[in-house]
Amino acid sequence: MVGGACVTEEVWPGFRVSTAAYVNSLLRPEIIRDLGLARHGLTLLPRDPSSFTPFPDGRSLLMGPDRDFTRQQVAKFSARDAAALPQYEAMLERIAAFVEPTLLETPPNPWSLRPRDLVHLGKLAWRFSRLGKDGPRALEILAGAARPILDRWFESEQLKVTLATDAIIGAMASPSMPGTAYVLFHHVMGETNGVRGVWGYARGGMGSISEALAAAARAHGAEIRVSSPVAKILTHRDQVTGVALEDGAELRAPRVVSSTDLGVTFLKLLDPAGLDAEFVAAVKGIDYASASLKINVALSELPNFTCLPGAAPGPHHRGTIHIGPTLDYIEQAYDDAKYGRPSASPVLECTIPSVVDPTVAPPGKHLMSMFVQYAPYALRDGGWDDRKEAFADRCIDVLAEYAPNVKRAIIHRQVLSPLDLERRFGLTGGNIFQGAMTLNQLFFQRPLPGYADYRTPIRGLYLCGAATHPGGGVMGACGYNAAREILRDGRR
Repeated sequence: MVGGACVTEEVWPGFRVSTAAYVNSLLRPEIIRDLGLARHGLTLLPRDPSSFTPFPDGRSLLMGPDRDFTRQQVAKFSARDAAALPQYEAMLERIAAFVEPTLLETPPNPWSLRPRDLVHLGKLAWRFSRLGKDGPRALEILAGAARPILDRWFESEQLKVTLATDAIIGAMASPSMPGTAYVLFHHVMGETNGVRGVWGYARGGMGSISEALAAAARAHGAEIRVSSPVAKILTHRDQVTGVALEDGAELRAPRVVSSTDLGVTFLKLLDPAGLDAEFVAAVKGIDYASASLKINVALSELPNFTCLPGAAPGPHHRGTIHIGPTLDYIEQAYDDAKYGRPSASPVLECTIPSVVDPTVAPPGKHLMSMFVQYAPYALRDGGWDDRKEAFADRCIDVLAEYAPNVKRAIIHRQVLSPLDLERRFGLTGGNIFQGAMTLNQLFFQRPLPGYADYRTPIRGLYLCGAATHPGGGVMGACGYNAAREILRDGRR
């Protein structure tokens, strides 16, 4: 099937599982509009509330696009935080107004000294100068740690930990580490159906996004082949000439576009011996550190949370369920991972799409996705094939501390370790972003300095995946930007 890590699979009869990617907000509205994806079956379902965090003391926090409701929820823990939250969100929106236009721009090369790059850098500097007092805040968000920012703005642990979970998604880092502020910010830049900051489900599962893109491509004359693995990218004298498939067939073309990461593209599909040694060393030096594990679960009934009891679908079942009561809890979970151990007390991000989209599960049944941190790719003792089921048991135990019925409600489960994510979806190291989203791997340094324009040392070979600017997430911006550069070269 098409879609890579953005797919829907009927893992069990009647259950349409978003096996990897599970929520959407970052998909660029320009792409939805230009390709008419709604005409090709794409329907995005906004979530309200967007998040639910239960706490061990029986209290809970719901947050969503209704700002008055969210303010009332936060005020249960801190009146000061309830007043500060709109100011915090307004600050992020001002910085987003500077950052978001860069998502659909080809980053300049600051070392080329070409007039076009210098003009682009000058425009960026001018836009940055207009941030005024938000300029230093923007720099901290781009390069700093999430925890000091949240500590400065808020006093209630409940609000801070709810916001902090977005700072660690897919990252081998704790909220106190530099770079996590941008991961947090990356996840707040988005919209669903024109409403900013809202995350949603795709009706029928995340694969409906890929299927709509495929339908639009076919409508424009594209031919899509599945079950046709590429064995080799063909070249002649530093010029791409096509690809060879595993079945021996060769497809000749003056341009080839790769959505795989650089490790796969240049170290597996090409012979690195034919590339510049310095370039190959840089490719090998890309950080793919990851600590994510995915559990997909079929349920006979909804989780019944002790803080908001009831088996019927409620507002707290609609959005993302955060299991991680304090910032120190997250830090300690990371401490295990940095020594090569799965977290003894993992951080869970759970979603139940069937509450908003009943098409993904049989009547009366539900589907739950559990995105787990931290599960380091490289284990100090043993391997993931032997340890993943026991770790999944621990994750279910942690969730059951808040919703005791969840164990008996599980009909089926699928556990995807970091190693499984690598083998199944081609995600090197199990990294969902095709490379860490740290400052040294962002903007004109993504994927490598001098190659942020989607071109490669091989003429006619381009990159278009999450390994390129602006990075990971179901966004489409990487391909959008790559297409623009390919068309520009074609006109030349």
